Amino acid sequence: MSRHPGELPIPGPAENDPKARELARIWESGDAMQMAIQPDLWDNPGTWGIVLVDLANLIAEAYDKSGQMESARALDLIRQIFDAEWNHPTDFPKECPIQ
Repeated sequence: MSRHPGELPIPGPAENDPKARELARIWESGDAMQMAIQPDLWDNPGTWGIVLVDLANLIAEAYDKSGQMESARALDLIRQIFDAEWNHPTDFPKECPIQ
């Protein structure tokens, strides 16, 4: 199967694990986010909260490693915008394909 030019590589540990499952895909396309999720991974949907916090920390660390800004500042900005979007959404998902 060929990869899409904008597709990220599968992380090494997941690529070599026959039981690994993709949690979500998020693409930017046509000035909008396009998402697909795997909703049946856990009985408790609150587990997605852990995923979101881990993702925020990973993003903040990437900004730090790239020299764009310190991870603490990046994480603070992520949290500020998360809270603002939570309280006053700028849009609403219209469709989320389930895999």
